[in-house]
Amino acid sequence: MKKISLLGATGSIGLQTIDILLAYPEKFKLVAFSSGKNIEKTIEIIKQLQPELVSVQEEQAATDLQKQFPTIHFTYGKKGLVEVATHPDSTVLLNAVLGSVGLESTLAAIRMGKTIAIANKETLVTAGHIVMAEAKKHNATILPVDSEHSAIFQSMNGENKKQVNRIIITASGGSFRDKTREELKQVTVKEALNHPNWSMGAKITIDSATMMNKGLEVIEAHVLFDLPYDQIDVLLHKESIIHSLVEYDDTSVIAQLGTPDMRVPIQYALSFPDRYPVKNSTRLNLAQIGQLHFKEVDFDRYRAIKLAYDAGRTGGTVLTAMNAANEAAVSLFLQEKISFLQIDEIIEQIMNDHNNILMPDLETILHVDSETRKTVLGMVK
Repeated sequence: MKKISLLGATGSIGLQTIDILLAYPEKFKLVAFSSGKNIEKTIEIIKQLQPELVSVQEEQAATDLQKQFPTIHFTYGKKGLVEVATHPDSTVLLNAVLGSVGLESTLAAIRMGKTIAIANKETLVTAGHIVMAEAKKHNATILPVDSEHSAIFQSMNGENKKQVNRIIITASGGSFRDKTREELKQVTVKEALNHPNWSMGAKITIDSATMMNKGLEVIEAHVLFDLPYDQIDVLLHKESIIHSLVEYDDTSVIAQLGTPDMRVPIQYALSFPDRYPVKNSTRLNLAQIGQLHFKEVDFDRYRAIKLAYDAGRTGGTVLTAMNAANEAAVSLFLQEKISFLQIDEIIEQIMNDHNNILMPDLETILHVDSETRKTVLGMVK
């Protein structure tokens, strides 16, 4: 039985992880988890899976829950995330929190030599050089949870990574894939949240609409698979059936396919190297689908991807600044304080104004992250 710590249990990835844990009680045991402000769902998970440790966002919520569940230890805030990640009984940490908030806790778990199932792009984008160096130093395994990186990982299993010519990350195009950039000027939050293929949280759905999620995935792929950016391509594929591809030196291309269901890569990261049936999933029927469509990415139309490539090739704290600017701008858009196209514009301005520091330490990364968010809020005010 694998013992699991879970960061972000009440988010989209977290709840799908809970489904998997409930489906396989003989395979997995949830020993610790963190949640945000959704206390009702937190209580439900506690009753279902009886963890030893739970961290919530606010101190008062932790105090109230402690009275309700006296046999479980409750904590809160950033230190609570670290406590969950470093729980002595867990061997696997699944990081499913949004944004760079999961960075310190993930590094703490890596230093204990745990297996890290990572669904948090921002940790690798902002501090990939630190994460991978620490993982190597402490013999910690990093397993991708994103469907695209899981597909690449699976397509490289048993292969000589030195013979990889390029990797191709597929992109659905998001909720506005059929609109021109001119048509994006007046789009609403409700329209942006209507993803055609995947059921995800609000932040990642907006990232999918801007295609910044694909830019972050390019950077994440660079970090995970140690390939230069010139060997990482993005391909529009609206059906989301091919999750990504790997091309080898002999021109062979190996891809991983399946119906869009995030439980598949989540479960694979937890069960690796084994595979179990995914309960209530739909098997792929290519005859029924009939056709698959592909298209090159227009970097003028999807400006966020170009910004991510630029930041990745530059390296250093501009990656942190770009990511923090995106998180802050997406939050403002969801609050209807800025327009959809202003997300890209804010990120680009932050990157242009940024004084870059190459190979930053953790303290510098956290400082740049915090200051960038303040700057974005100041720009809007």
